[in-house]
Amino acid sequence: MKRFIINKTILTTTLITLLLSYSCSDKFVEISPEYSIDSENYFNSETDYYMALVASYDLLQSTYANAILGEIASNNTLCGGESPTDVIGWQQVDQMIQTPTNSNLSDIWDWMFAGVQRTNYFMEFKDKTEFEGKDIMVGEVRFLRAYFHFELVKWFGAIPIKVDQRFKLGDETTIPRSPVSEVYAHIEADLLYAESVLPVVQSQTGRATKGAAQALLGKAYLFQEKFMESAEVLEKVITEGPYTLVSDYNSIFEAEGENGPGSVFEVQYTDAEGASFNCLQCVEGNVAVGFSGVRGYDGPLFTSGFSFNVPVQEAVDAFEQGDHRKDVTILDIVTWADSTGAVYSTGNEHTGYFNRKYIPRKRSENAQPDLNLTNPNNYRAIRYSDVLLMAAEANNRGGISDAKAQEYLNMVRRRAFGDNNHYITYSGAALTDAIYQERRVELMGEGHHFFDLVRTGRAAVNIQGFVVGKNELFPIPIEEIEFSAGNWAQNPNY
Repeated sequence: MKRFIINKTILTTTLITLLLSYSCSDKFVEISPEYSIDSENYFNSETDYYMALVASYDLLQSTYANAILGEIASNNTLCGGESPTDVIGWQQVDQMIQTPTNSNLSDIWDWMFAGVQRTNYFMEFKDKTEFEGKDIMVGEVRFLRAYFHFELVKWFGAIPIKVDQRFKLGDETTIPRSPVSEVYAHIEADLLYAESVLPVVQSQTGRATKGAAQALLGKAYLFQEKFMESAEVLEKVITEGPYTLVSDYNSIFEAEGENGPGSVFEVQYTDAEGASFNCLQCVEGNVAVGFSGVRGYDGPLFTSGFSFNVPVQEAVDAFEQGDHRKDVTILDIVTWADSTGAVYSTGNEHTGYFNRKYIPRKRSENAQPDLNLTNPNNYRAIRYSDVLLMAAEANNRGGISDAKAQEYLNMVRRRAFGDNNHYITYSGAALTDAIYQERRVELMGEGHHFFDLVRTGRAAVNIQGFVVGKNELFPIPIEEIEFSAGNWAQNPNY
């Protein structure tokens, strides 16, 4: 099957001329395209809708920032980099001293709203032209809108919502920030529709499926502690979906493991040129991979990077003896260099460890020139093991079935240890803690742990500098508050 990969040529010749596109300096409320064609004269064919769908997928690639910064915010890693002032916004989040002027948090706000804007553009004209299969495209667009909204509500809480219409100048002063409960209601509605129309297997690899919609819906329910609803929809993914736990954990994060049977949804990346350090939203490659690489590296298997997102000793020690995931998740550079002859240099906050899942691998000689912006490593956004652990949590915390929670938890542990000797037989609160621990080690390096700590009320005791009543959310960018002319209040204590 053909991979569904975003093509910049398509975008520059069609949709970027149509959409309210965002340059690197654009803000949600600063929409001023240099040129456009009349939107009302577009959406006249299936091809037009397909191009708009491609443009909606395109903004997923900018979620590399969400993944790496979500990991840095947790107690799994330190920011690292070259110096304490290298990417200062990430350094601030690592220390929990971020402010409303943090440009890296502004990037997440801007790029996720750019995704919302593109999906709303499609939806605004969804009824203009009829053709076979349009309902599937609409389902994909609504899945993507839910994905972008879910990222926004995780990071910023209450956000402005506009349904099936593009934001326009002036909306920032009249449209309020919708309460979190209302944001989730929109997410649920989009995903329920997507679930009803999306196929189990898509025509092109990388496009959203029924299972992806169900898994994200289950996650949205879990974040709201709607445990019964979460357990029910995740059960469908487990019993009706085509997913399995691949036996070789290491293979998941290598090129041959992309879009495998354990992947429910992946953000697709290529090594095509496109991004620059002046426009990191223009990515085709996974920027987080290069940023997480070993500084000054020369040796087998890997290539060098910028030494951000370095795991701490406490995270390394979280793995039990005999857990095969440890050596896949953590690169111990000293041990590796001793055994291979590799050389490297050290950067800020050097711990001796790197996030092996997402560091740059060597590629063919025909690969595009690499400024560590063109790494083709897909981001495994939703994995089947994540679904199993979410289902375990929902069954346990919802008082539904500890037996089923144990079953799903132990499926993950059986793969991790390669035997049946490490099963968990706890129930109640002890089982809850075991599930939390398993989520940490199974998903380490993938950007989920901070939000798991926040939603379960464990962040303050695990993250140094975390302030209860403040750091559960990140600040709304200052320029958005200013342009709203008092319509939007800042998040508490910023």
